[in-house]
Amino acid sequence: MQCTDIDTVILSDLHLGAEISRARDALDLIRTLRFRRLILLGDIFADLNFRRLNKAHWQFLGHIRKLSNPKRATQVIWVEGNHDEGLSNVMSHLVGVPVYRQFVWEYQGKRHIAIHGHQFDRFAVNNAFISRVGEWIFHEMQKLDHKSKRFVRYIDRLNTRWLRLSARVAHGALGYAKTGKAERIFCGHTHVAEQREIDGVQYFNSGGWIDRQCTYITIGEKGVQIHEYSGLRTDDCDTGEKREPALAEVIEFPVSAGLSEDVPYESVPC
Repeated sequence: MQCTDIDTVILSDLHLGAEISRARDALDLIRTLRFRRLILLGDIFADLNFRRLNKAHWQFLGHIRKLSNPKRATQVIWVEGNHDEGLSNVMSHLVGVPVYRQFVWEYQGKRHIAIHGHQFDRFAVNNAFISRVGEWIFHEMQKLDHKSKRFVRYIDRLNTRWLRLSARVAHGALGYAKTGKAERIFCGHTHVAEQREIDGVQYFNSGGWIDRQCTYITIGEKGVQIHEYSGLRTDDCDTGEKREPALAEVIEFPVSAGLSEDVPYESVPC
């Protein structure tokens, strides 16, 4: 089933190169949906080691490159996550898509911001070395876990709860959106899909693609919706007459990144 009213699809935290990445399912999803813009909201890679990429991971990247072909009239945006840092130039050439630290656009009169969310994770920001060591240990644990990878996925969920990551990222993102006069802000990083709203500002987290429950976001005529991936079937699709709403205006500003209250809320290319 294909939705005809989707302007933007957002997915994040695919962690290509990790044994628990569900790249094949993510590829099935974007092959099934029809959309005008795809935002890869960070941590598409697990790390900088391309030797860990398997066939499904390369197939996903190959399809992204096909989508980015100008003849397809599909805009593909890559927003850098903490695991993607250092890959911006490589990705621009490898899959032919622009890479941003944050991306801003307007749709139906509302200002939207897409930012991975690790910027609001003070533990990760202040303890970069410890975070990298933890990531290495987690990767090694994946090799030792049994085929279903239930234990490492449980550890990932436990880590999010222990650090109160969801609440921290949501709080920081909502404050950031409010200072930038944006109505909606989208993050990943926590691997937990959720929605919150404070003082008219909406926060959405796209979840991730390493657990048994994979989630993604669509933005379109029905508003913003969080979906759970369920095979080749996608929920909440309209089977009525095909509609062609106007493309959202993309706003891009080539300025340096920043997260203080004094910095304008703008798209920032890497």
